[in-house]
Amino acid sequence: MQKWEYATVPLLIHATKAILDQWGEDGWELVQVVPAPHNPENVVAYLKRPKA
Repeated sequence: MQKWEYATVPLLIHATKAILDQWGEDGWELVQVVPAPHNPENVVAYLKRPKA
């Protein structure tokens, strides 16, 4: 059975693509982007990748 690890990453609006591209290079897959809990003007990315 596949096992996963997860990460939450704050995204800077002016650098969203660069941040996600870097995490993608490290094997992470974007699952969802949601407003930050304490400041809805910011967003947080949820990512996952298979555990080795």
